[in-house]
Amino acid sequence: MATFVKAQAASITATLVDFTMTIVLKEVFGCWYLLASVLGTISGGVVNFLMNRSWVFKAKSKKIHFQALRYILVWIGNLVLVSGGVFLLTHFAGYSYVVSKATVSLAVGVFYNYVLQKRFVFK
Repeated sequence: MATFVKAQAASITATLVDFTMTIVLKEVFGCWYLLASVLGTISGGVVNFLMNRSWVFKAKSKKIHFQALRYILVWIGNLVLVSGGVFLLTHFAGYSYVVSKATVSLAVGVFYNYVLQKRFVFK
């Protein structure tokens, strides 16, 4: 249970980085919402990997390149799911990109990321 709680804390931190980057790119720099979302997801992913490796799963003793490769595979799925969901909810359902990103990111984080990171990336 402690690992799940720490994983959620790392996820919240990464999400703050992700959303900050997304909103700044969209609102300050005028980027297209989907590009801003993708770049935010990338920045949050880097933060999440580093926190999970060193703090959540305490997997620093294992080779980083194998973990990074497995993380990238999982993260590509995350990027596709989040970006696709943001596009669908924003473009077709008419939600704001922030609401779309929050909704999709929460679902993907709990039902996809945590499970695969625990059982595949940092095992």
